[in-house]
Amino acid sequence: MTKPVAAMQTQAQPSVGGPADAAPHEVEQQLLRIRRIGKRLFDVADCVIVLGQTSSESPDGASSPLSAEADFCRRQPLPDASVVVADAGSHPVLGRDRAVLGVPHIRFFAAHPVRNQEKVLVGHVCLIDLAPRPGFGPAERQLLADLASLVERELLVHSMSASHLDLQKKNKNLRRKSLIDPLIGTWNRGAIMRILTIEAIRCDKAGVPLSLIVADLDYFKKINDTYGHQAGDAVLVKVASRLRSCIRPQEALGRYGGEEFLIVLPGATSATAMAVAERMRQAVASQPETIGGTTFNLTISAGVASTDMFPTATTEELISRADVALYAAKDAGRNRIVKAAPELP
Repeated sequence: MTKPVAAMQTQAQPSVGGPADAAPHEVEQQLLRIRRIGKRLFDVADCVIVLGQTSSESPDGASSPLSAEADFCRRQPLPDASVVVADAGSHPVLGRDRAVLGVPHIRFFAAHPVRNQEKVLVGHVCLIDLAPRPGFGPAERQLLADLASLVERELLVHSMSASHLDLQKKNKNLRRKSLIDPLIGTWNRGAIMRILTIEAIRCDKAGVPLSLIVADLDYFKKINDTYGHQAGDAVLVKVASRLRSCIRPQEALGRYGGEEFLIVLPGATSATAMAVAERMRQAVASQPETIGGTTFNLTISAGVASTDMFPTATTEELISRADVALYAAKDAGRNRIVKAAPELP
C-alpha cells in the first residue's frame, strides 16, 4: 500500500505530499502527528489532511506526486459538514472514481471540514479504508470532528506564531531605525555613545586600551552656504562611506553632530588609532568632489584620544580630550590629525 501522505494545498501552489515521517516545516510536523493519531484512533488505512481549494487531476493526465489515497481526498469537494460514505463501491459518484475501481480499491471514506479562525472553510480531514465501515456512527463522527478541531487549533497557533515573529521582526527593524542616522546610515549620536560606554567597560575588564577619533569635515558650512543643503547632505553621505571603509567590523562609526563623526576603536592603542585616522584623512581627501561645475577636495580634521595616554579618563573625558585635539588640528590649518596629549589645554 502507498505510504500515508498529508496533502497541503493553496491556490498559489499545488499540493505536495510526502511520507508520514517527513517534517519540512513545524506546522507540517504537527499535522503529521494528527494524521498518525487519526489513523491509529480509527484503525483505518490512512488519515489525510487537505488544506486549500479542491484540485482535480492535471489536464494532461500526469501522475500526481501524492499517494493515491491523498489524491483521492484532494479531488473531493470541501464538505460543509461531516461526510461519511460507508461503502464507496456502491456510492453513485465515488463508485466511479479510479481509486475505488482500481488500486488501492478504496471502500470507506469520511471527511470533516476544517475552518480558520474566521470560520472560513479551508480544508478537510479525511479517513480512508480499504474495507466498508457500516458501523461508523455518531460517536465516531464526533471523534472525527474533534480531530478536525485539533487541525484548526494547530493552524491558529501557526498563524499566531507567524504573526508574532513578523511583529518581532518589525519591532527589531524599528529599533534599528531608531539607532541609525537616517541621512548617512551610520549609528546616530545616542547609539554611538551607548557603544562607547559598552566598549569602555569591556576594554577595562579585558585590560586592553580603548581609543576614539573625533573627526570633522572641513569647511562644511561653506559647502552648505555655497551649494545648498542638498549638496551638503550628499557630501556627508560620501564622507561617511569613505570613513566606514577604513574601520574593521568590531569598530564603530557614528554621527556625533552635524558634520562631526565619532569613531570607537576597542583594543586599539593611540598609535593604531592615529594610523586609522590618517587612513580616513587620506580616503576623504583622495577623491575630488564636483558640485555645480566646481571641483574641489574634501578634507577632514581629527583628534585622537586613548586610554593608553589617559588610563583613568572616563568616556566623557576621552571625548573632551579628542575634541581639544580636533580644535588643535583646525587651528594648525585643517586636513590633519592631532593626538591628544596631557600638555594640550
